[in-house]
Amino acid sequence: MSVCPVSPHDTSACPASPSDKRLAVCAALLLAAASLLAGCSGNARPVPKAVFIVVDGIPADVVESVPTPAIDAIAAQGGYTRAWLGGDTGSETESPTVSAVGYQSLITGTWANKHGVLDNEAGNPDYRYWDIFRIAKAQDPPLHTAIFSTWQDNRTKLVGDGLASAGGHKIDYAYDGLELDTSRFPHEGGDPELDEYIALIDDAVALEAARYLRASGPDLSWVYLQYTDDVGHRFGDGPQMAAAVQAMDRRIAQIARAVAERSGEDWLILVTTDHGRDDADGREHGGQSARERTIWIATNSHRLNRRFKENPAIVDILPSIAAHLRIDIPVEVAAELDGRPFIDP
Repeated sequence: MSVCPVSPHDTSACPASPSDKRLAVCAALLLAAASLLAGCSGNARPVPKAVFIVVDGIPADVVESVPTPAIDAIAAQGGYTRAWLGGDTGSETESPTVSAVGYQSLITGTWANKHGVLDNEAGNPDYRYWDIFRIAKAQDPPLHTAIFSTWQDNRTKLVGDGLASAGGHKIDYAYDGLELDTSRFPHEGGDPELDEYIALIDDAVALEAARYLRASGPDLSWVYLQYTDDVGHRFGDGPQMAAAVQAMDRRIAQIARAVAERSGEDWLILVTTDHGRDDADGREHGGQSARERTIWIATNSHRLNRRFKENPAIVDILPSIAAHLRIDIPVEVAAELDGRPFIDP
């Protein structure tokens, strides 16, 4: 699989609009300035912070061909690479390429044969495999955590926030459940693949994430945006998907600007997706084709190691975030991880 260390696509081959170009320059300057300020804060290392952003169902070939100035600006600080999920095909680790399975592999650093999430119902996660938020709360002192999500099940089922078996309350600030608010976000037809309200929820989630990150600077945050997957299921590959990806990129720009405006902190921004799409027309996913198994990672980290350049997996994200935050993973938890860090401490 190809690796692009700077940008997911050549903008000279696919020019951005003037407004997109200004956004890219602005975001790049802000991120560079934040990095410079962090490096000039004396001998003490700046406080590490991390936000990981999952944008649903965007194949690598799509994100590489559509103008995404915000993702480009993040990658220009660190790198962009194709990555993979789905476990080892034909082995016990083989995992369906669907959303909840991908999220759980990311936040636990394990494949589905361990974490137990096999579909989007996420009915019976095995919480013996700790998620990144449980690890964050086991630190002394515990880290300040937040989640901003267009799908409430990410917090209630996958993280299992508040469940004793999952480690109790692990999320200090949550902004989710908007998909259940039918008065604020009317559901025109009852099928989220046909409704536009998910795009409005993504807007609200990104706006609140930017506001809270700017104001409070939590140590570890998860932002999840859904609408690109809805468009993919309805339209497949094509101009509608491209437009949805560009709208998603504008939401990411808000979040990147928010953390760049904070000083004295070392912010990791990591953007990825949860699965690819089928080869036929891009409407479906869940199988083990190369396109469905291929994802991508963009990050501003300047401590990327060789693993990042050699086709990392989604399970590598948890230990990489932990390395950036310089947090200790309990020995018994670390022993079960299927991933390895692509960020040096």
